[in-house]
Amino acid sequence: MLAALTQVPVSVSPVRRVPQLLAGLWLYGASMALQIRATLGLDPWDVLHEGLTKITGLSFGLITVIVGAVVLLCWIPLKQKPGVGTVANVIVIGLAVDVTLFLLPTPTGLLPRILFLTAGIVLNGLAAATYIGARLGPGPRDGLTTGFCARTGISLRLVRTVVEVAVLGIGWLLGGTIGVGTVLYAFTIGPLTQLFLPVVTWVSERPAS
Repeated sequence: MLAALTQVPVSVSPVRRVPQLLAGLWLYGASMALQIRATLGLDPWDVLHEGLTKITGLSFGLITVIVGAVVLLCWIPLKQKPGVGTVANVIVIGLAVDVTLFLLPTPTGLLPRILFLTAGIVLNGLAAATYIGARLGPGPRDGLTTGFCARTGISLRLVRTVVEVAVLGIGWLLGGTIGVGTVLYAFTIGPLTQLFLPVVTWVSERPAS
């Protein structure tokens, strides 16, 4: 997935990529809300967000923004430089989560919850590919992982696994929801994002005829 970032040519104007970035981030937040409403298990970071929401009383979206900002501060010792997409990631996703949760009814019955979960995970993969494909800066959590790898030489897979297991454990202790959705997300989000990347990644501009 990270290798695909290098395939986006920097010659494409950032201004033209901003709408794609914002659409991807908003869809990402909306897909998170679908998974939350399904109540069948969340991804590791959202398990943490939900746990913090329960103990603070703050909205899910606001907690997402706060955690994103705290993670972004951790970039400083790693000497990582955020892009416009990094800052937008912190703000837009949190706003999208709260708006979608406000508009989205809570499903009753197992089948609607399964549909919500499935749609949430698939759309999350599409959303991740969309904002990654805009190449305007990684999200705070991705940048933390890659920055730590760059500074230590430890493999990306190991660092990401350790971080997400730690986040998942803390979130679970705080009351976050772990379930079949957590496992399904872990096994499918990478392949889904990789599947959608060629569709939404910018290609070189054609020369004027």
